[in-house]
Amino acid sequence: MTSSRTLPSGQDVPPARREAPTHARLVVLAFLCLLSFVLYLDRVCMGQAVGPIQDELGLSNTQMGMVLMAFTLAYGLFEIPTGRWGDRFGSRAVLTRIVLWWSAFTALTGACTGVGTLLAVRFLFGAGEAGAYPNVARVMARWFPPSERGRVQGLFMASSLAGGMAAPVLAGYVIGVWGWRGMFGAFGVIGLAWAAAFAAWFREDPAAHPAVNAAERALIGAAPPPPSHAHVPWRAALTNRNIWLLGTIISCGAATSYLYYSWYPKYLQAARDVGQIESGWLVALVLAGGVAGMMGGGILGDRFIRRSADGGRARRRLGTGAFVVAATLLLASTACDSALTSTMLAASSCLAMACQQSAWWSSASEIGGRNLGALFGLLNMMGMPGAMASQFFFGAWADWRQAQGFTGRAQWDAGLFAYAGLLLLGAVCWGFVDTSRSIGEEQHRAADKP
Repeated sequence: MTSSRTLPSGQDVPPARREAPTHARLVVLAFLCLLSFVLYLDRVCMGQAVGPIQDELGLSNTQMGMVLMAFTLAYGLFEIPTGRWGDRFGSRAVLTRIVLWWSAFTALTGACTGVGTLLAVRFLFGAGEAGAYPNVARVMARWFPPSERGRVQGLFMASSLAGGMAAPVLAGYVIGVWGWRGMFGAFGVIGLAWAAAFAAWFREDPAAHPAVNAAERALIGAAPPPPSHAHVPWRAALTNRNIWLLGTIISCGAATSYLYYSWYPKYLQAARDVGQIESGWLVALVLAGGVAGMMGGGILGDRFIRRSADGGRARRRLGTGAFVVAATLLLASTACDSALTSTMLAASSCLAMACQQSAWWSSASEIGGRNLGALFGLLNMMGMPGAMASQFFFGAWADWRQAQGFTGRAQWDAGLFAYAGLLLLGAVCWGFVDTSRSIGEEQHRAADKP
């Protein structure tokens, strides 16, 4: 039997106060980081397969851009429905289904025989991955106190880019041994073990998990509202200035990110005469910059908010500065003759751009309120136009320049100016973000009154 301790004043100290918090939330973080790693491993490996697929199936850069867009289109279309499923039924079952689905269609990419099957399979792959981030946002809101979320979001996003960083290197070697078809089959198997372990261990509510003691429950704080079946305030969301600002910001960032995920290996090979294995290492270097930026941005974000009387203002400054620096460094990368120097500048640009990501997540979570899954899905979907345009534009640009008689860097480099311009647009949008009130909170408070 546990006894209480008596203070000099005669007051008892409850045993729960002396109990050290358990660390179940760190296991949740490990699951989320592994999810993020595998998600980007399976997504970014496609960039290394672009050249081999084109060689075997005879596809132009423009056709390949459409194949890449098929994933992004489906991902955007299914973000809101899958995020809403998490709001209604919880994230455990939804995240398990997402990983099983995307793993199956990663493997099936290796069975494609032409542009038609590639379009169909990559579309279904995108539909399967949709909703992962909105449901992860729900898990973070329920399992982590606000004081830890910046670092948690930074680690989660860093794990995404760590998977993206590993993908071109691993894919380059595996393609060299088993070909592009074997590479997709091998990568598709990895998510199955994650799904089984997560479904067995995870619980929606920390208070319901046997590994969480009273001290950790107190540390996490009051749980957000349970899964909501209430009407989502779509009119309020679609007329909210912050939704459009954050949506434009993520679209600008996604355009540049998908340049690195989808086309940068081909750019290095075609414009800078870099071999496939070396291009994989150089792309990994760029995404390593993103990993450092995600982690550093999460720490900086928490520090700025603690020191600032206005957390929203601190995030605005971080976001604006990060995008301006990223645009400047990307432009500088086009002026270098050395492939390594150019890639190092691109990596620095990726680092700067990634620094604002945890600030974006925190802002989106604040305005999402109890409909976070659906509204985060809306915001993530708004990033897809930038991603799709990026995937189509860079390939079509290269084909158009080639038709004008340009080759090498003259064929490709000027296309990077467009991405720098988008980063500057994102910087401008950050200056006007205000997350002081969540969307539809007035309606929810009215509905909650007896």
